[in-house]
Amino acid sequence: MAKKVKIKKTLVEQILTKAGIDHTGIQINALEGELPPEYDRKQIFKTLALLGDKTGPIIGIVPITEHLAEKKLAKVSGSKKVSMIPQKDLEKTTGYVHGANNPVGIRQKHNYPIFIDQTALDLDKIIVSAGEVGHSIIIRPQDLASFVKADFADILEESK
Repeated sequence: MAKKVKIKKTLVEQILTKAGIDHTGIQINALEGELPPEYDRKQIFKTLALLGDKTGPIIGIVPITEHLAEKKLAKVSGSKKVSMIPQKDLEKTTGYVHGANNPVGIRQKHNYPIFIDQTALDLDKIIVSAGEVGHSIIIRPQDLASFVKADFADILEESK
């Protein structure tokens, strides 16, 4: 009989487990390849790091199938303008490489404002990065928001 391979929990999963926050760790790379049939792309949210002219770094969390509206994020965050943090500056700003940014890990180290698109409230569970490329967590949007002190807001670009 083959030995069951124990997948090591990421730091994000360890933090959530210690805090008693219900979540499930999964191994998918949502940005590439096929998703297992039990997951819907609309459930998968990306964590984007931006720089506000008044706020400094700011985090926007939107479905991977959509685009962030920078003007809307700027307005809800109290900035006049926000722009994506260049990839070369990402790790020193958030502590994570491109594809591994996650709200739980970022909140542990920084007090950046975090906004989750309000469409997450229509879903029972969402999938966000667990802090390593290829690792994600399934979590209730309200649990995530309260743990990372995020606000829900309309931050998506309008569909054309």
